[in-house]
Amino acid sequence: MTIREKVFSIILKSFKRHGAEGIDTPVFELKETLTGKYGEDSKLIYDLKDQGGEQLSLRYDLTVPFARYLAMNKISHIKRYQISKVYRRDNPGRGRYREFYQCDFDIAGHYDPLLPDAECLKIMYEILSELELGGFLIKVNDRRLLYGILATCGVPDDKFRTVSTVIDKMDKISWDKVRREMIEEKDLSPEIVDRLGEYIRLNGGLAVLEHLCNDSLVSQNTMAMEALSDLKLLHSYLEIFGVADKVTFDLGLARGLDYYTGVIYEAVLLRGPEEPHNVPDNDTDKIAGFGSIAAGGRYDDLVGMFDSKGRKVPCVGISIGIERILSMAERKAEESFKNIRTTETQVLVASAQPHYLEERMRLITALWSSGIKAEMLHKKNPKLLSQLQYCEKTGIPLVAIIGEQELRDGVVKLRDVTTREEVNIPREDLIKEIQKRTS
Repeated sequence: MTIREKVFSIILKSFKRHGAEGIDTPVFELKETLTGKYGEDSKLIYDLKDQGGEQLSLRYDLTVPFARYLAMNKISHIKRYQISKVYRRDNPGRGRYREFYQCDFDIAGHYDPLLPDAECLKIMYEILSELELGGFLIKVNDRRLLYGILATCGVPDDKFRTVSTVIDKMDKISWDKVRREMIEEKDLSPEIVDRLGEYIRLNGGLAVLEHLCNDSLVSQNTMAMEALSDLKLLHSYLEIFGVADKVTFDLGLARGLDYYTGVIYEAVLLRGPEEPHNVPDNDTDKIAGFGSIAAGGRYDDLVGMFDSKGRKVPCVGISIGIERILSMAERKAEESFKNIRTTETQVLVASAQPHYLEERMRLITALWSSGIKAEMLHKKNPKLLSQLQYCEKTGIPLVAIIGEQELRDGVVKLRDVTTREEVNIPREDLIKEIQKRTS
């Protein structure tokens, strides 16, 4: 199985294991559907030329089209997954593209608090663990807690969203640069920014939540205290699910998208073996250089924006950044000197002597008919060395070699490409032997 197919398979199995049904949404949306949902990231939306009076855009993510789908079809309860391409006018870089796949899982409906949120984090944990990319950390916050702290520190209400966008840069730039931007571009006083910095640089386990609950200022903000109560409940569920050891509560996590209303989270890869709670405050040196590889949160108001009667459907979900994961998986394969397989070919049909094209064609026909994934070089008289080198380059594990002696004896010489061991296999047993070695 190729790296790409393996990654997709792991993600899809996890989504289905949790009872999600697959749906698809259009690549095109009315521009008005996407406008005003992504904050400052709205500038990354691809707008299309006016088509007969309709202003259309390419979808930026899979969440907003899903919310529109729920509203249009009057759906109030669903677990869904979708694996599709999205489009962004971004600056291409490592693990960052203008066209890329997102893998989304969402739970829509009225349920008891935080149970769907905990399941989404469990799915994120399952997928990242099974992918074996190395150490990872799931950062969790709550929009209500963030806004409550902004209010506590004296940030005006009309600046909550723009200041949150600056806070969201803390995993990319230093606190000094964030502080300067808040003062010089967002017109906040140094006193407010410094007070805010004492809070948003906090991260850790349950102790962080307890610390905030006992804070004389935060404890007076109703919205923040509601969020802290929910985060404590979420933590108790994550402990039962076996996820809590990979979770840190990070008050600097903001998630720039405007539609989030409650719990938010994102996963990042760690460079070394550090445990999550031992990673220093916003220490970007400990974070692998791919940004977040999975993220999500609660968006309870989004469906109501598309419903003619404003009917709300609470939703929570996750989105897996497949291209960044593939970049990391391929790099790990290169570092371990493994061939990055691009096909699932089990065996190459080869010959050591010239004039055996027809015999190779007969043998490969028999293999294909039995479901064996096989190839042969499209040359009449390829050199054996060229055929073996092709296997080494592409990662094909076995070579089935036929020649004059093999035909006379009714056998096929089966060669293990890695060990270079060769053994004669009776022709009637070849298919079973290939299946046994490659299963």
